[in-house]
Amino acid sequence: LQIPCVPSQPMAGSESRRFTNKHSKKALKASLTLGILLGMFFVAWLPFFITNVTQAVCGCVPAGFFDMLTWLGYCNSTVNPIIYPLFMRDFKRAMGKFLPCCRRSGEPRPSAISLSMRNSNSGARAATSLKNVL
Repeated sequence: LQIPCVPSQPMAGSESRRFTNKHSKKALKASLTLGILLGMFFVAWLPFFITNVTQAVCGCVPAGFFDMLTWLGYCNSTVNPIIYPLFMRDFKRAMGKFLPCCRRSGEPRPSAISLSMRNSNSGARAATSLKNVL
């Protein structure tokens, strides 16, 4: 038994296609970013884990080679902050607010006081306790 889904207000044909295309592009970009991040992760860490298992089985891996593969994995962590701003606009904007090299001219620098007030429970907004949430 299937119930047909009927929208309350039907969209015009071109409007629904534009909506679909916009979301398709976002999904494609998100999957591309995720694919690049996972690909970089596997390229960086898979040799380390294979070598680690090999070392446990036969003990024939030179220490220098093992250290090099370990540092290759560590380098993956330094590549992530480069990949995220390249593919994610929101991440780039957030980075630009806090790093002086990435800030556009004319944008005010956030002050430490405004950051601490935003992150604290003091101020005009009411504090939410765990008891109120549950």
